[in-house]
Amino acid sequence: MKKFILAASMLTALFQFRGEAQDKGQSPLLTNYYSIKDALVSGNADNAASAAASFAQAAKTSDASVKDKLIADASGISGTKDLARQREAFKALSDDLYQLAKSSKLSDQPIYQDYCPMKKASWLSNSTAIKNPYYGSQMLSCGKINDTIK
Repeated sequence: MKKFILAASMLTALFQFRGEAQDKGQSPLLTNYYSIKDALVSGNADNAASAAASFAQAAKTSDASVKDKLIADASGISGTKDLARQREAFKALSDDLYQLAKSSKLSDQPIYQDYCPMKKASWLSNSTAIKNPYYGSQMLSCGKINDTIK
């Protein structure tokens, strides 16, 4: 009985998560990516690792052309609790997801590609406000919008 309740709870959570992503007109890949970014902005390595594991699961079920790269990139984040290593792995994930976003519609809303000149790295955002995942609170607003995908 406990297994049944656990399975039912997991399925409910999965459908709720997918429903929320669809309500926003956003792919699960992008939803999970934003969770990774937000965790890195706040300097929370545990949340970044957890969100990256969710991202990898979503990537496994996608038909994205860069699926294997995305899974490998996310594993580089989920496989460590070292914030500096997670932020380094986030660069590749951001670049690969940007390429996918340019060729596939991931969201009904604009996707902003932001750029940090200090780190020489980009990331994706759903807001025009700059919140730098590479430096977090040290240089929260360091960066600029490089591109807008509509």
